[in-house]
Amino acid sequence: MEPQQIREGYLVKKGTLLNSWKAVWVVLSEDGLEFYKKKTDRSPKGMIPLKGAVLLSPCQDFAKRMLVFKITTERKQDHFFQASHVEEREFWVKDIKRVITCLAGGRKFARKSTRRSIRLPDQVNLTLSQKKQKRVDDVHVRLFFLRELYTLMKDQDDGVKELKLEQESRVFNHCFTGATVVEWLISKEKARNRPEALMLATGLLNEGFLQPAGDQSKEGAQSGEQTVFLDETMALYYFADSGFFCEGYSSDEDVLLKEEFRGNIIKQGCLLKQGHKRKNWKVRKFVLRDDPAFMHYYDPTKGDDPLGSIHLRGSVVTAVEYVPDAKKYDVDGNLFEIITSDETQHFLQAANAEERKEWITAIQAVSKSGK
Repeated sequence: MEPQQIREGYLVKKGTLLNSWKAVWVVLSEDGLEFYKKKTDRSPKGMIPLKGAVLLSPCQDFAKRMLVFKITTERKQDHFFQASHVEEREFWVKDIKRVITCLAGGRKFARKSTRRSIRLPDQVNLTLSQKKQKRVDDVHVRLFFLRELYTLMKDQDDGVKELKLEQESRVFNHCFTGATVVEWLISKEKARNRPEALMLATGLLNEGFLQPAGDQSKEGAQSGEQTVFLDETMALYYFADSGFFCEGYSSDEDVLLKEEFRGNIIKQGCLLKQGHKRKNWKVRKFVLRDDPAFMHYYDPTKGDDPLGSIHLRGSVVTAVEYVPDAKKYDVDGNLFEIITSDETQHFLQAANAEERKEWITAIQAVSKSGK
């Protein structure tokens, strides 16, 4: 019987022989992780067995790459993957860890626990495997706590205020200082003192919820073996899914262009996009923002500079079943089209029908409300 598919989607993977990073289609099943060059390929490029494997997240082996996690197989082979945003990484890591745990215990993967609540004795002698499972559970509890803390920090009324700060002839938008984070944690009684608040902030930075913005905070994040969060007024940080951007003193035209990035991030993730000239299809990371209504797309294997943008104000987005030249590139199903106010067409493909519906709904809402 074929193993059950648990999760599938686009991730960026580091080559095993070369140091190149490429977008691949990844399928997680009950016994391993398969990755394909294209979603439509019948045979995978490789398969990673998860029995006896160890997963590390976040993986900080690459200073300039965030949201990386590492799988080390039983034979000590390392495989590195990069997600497009924090939530996506968490979904993958959670499911992969559960598969590893199920394989170790000889159980089948199940999303809902069927165990009944039982009364435990006051004293329990834990076996080695039970102690290992307890450490895994502790990590899940810690990650859940940090995620809840991150949500509170982003509250518009009672959270950490995002500011426009000037430093060394540059303007940092939607950011805050390290000292501000520490003081907020203490004032909201999330930490009893500055060392405890610093420990929590470092955890948020390690998990990718907070990102370093200026030179000082980046040096702290990249110095030594462990990431360091700086409790200083000159160290700048920003929320991972905020509208952060940095600009130098420049022309009015450049400043106007930066307006595109001021909106809140509504949705983000990887889609397949058809090129305008060659009509070929490539995996792109998309970030949807409101007010102003823009969707920027990036090469997921490279840096933070967008390849282009789609102005969504007054645009029309619909699901389509046919796109010219799509089948030539083995692209079929879950397609949708964006027609902008200047009648430019953009053809995209989502990973599945549910994801297509989510993108269409989000884009439609932004196109009507955003300027």
